[in-house]
Amino acid sequence: MDRLKAKIRDIPDFPKPGIIFKDITPLVKDPAATRLAVHQLIHPFLGRDITAVAGMEARGFIFGSLVAWELGISFIPLRKPGKLPYDVQSVSYDLEYGSASLEAHIDSLNKNDNVLLIDDLLATGGTAKASCELVEKLGARVEACAFVVELDFLKGRDILKEYEVHSLIHY
Repeated sequence: MDRLKAKIRDIPDFPKPGIIFKDITPLVKDPAATRLAVHQLIHPFLGRDITAVAGMEARGFIFGSLVAWELGISFIPLRKPGKLPYDVQSVSYDLEYGSASLEAHIDSLNKNDNVLLIDDLLATGGTAKASCELVEKLGARVEACAFVVELDFLKGRDILKEYEVHSLIHY
């Protein structure tokens, strides 16, 4: 994972003072590193009955769609409100400084689906937990959650304790 970690750039004081943003754009710029990340995200789940991958807007779309393509299964985008053109199911959740929502088409998943949830980063876990709740509201089962980066000191894994969590890089 050192090869992948070397491709993540620290941006101090973004999006606000005191935050060190973990920038994945150098990683996705490098095709070999991106391929390695996708294969490492998938590895623990090979041979399991995963029928769809869900990814959160926006960076979860990058890795989620690549994982779905590699596995030959559906990709389900979990979007910010007002972005999807059909009937949606939604989930709202609290953020440190307000609230947010995620939406998915009501027919995107069903009771026969086992979903691998993918995002670039696990921080406090709020968005990931809401994503799991949205998948379950649609009738599907969350098989596991996988992240490229996990900020261990924010303890996001704790809020996801009822789900299997796999992360490639830990800070």
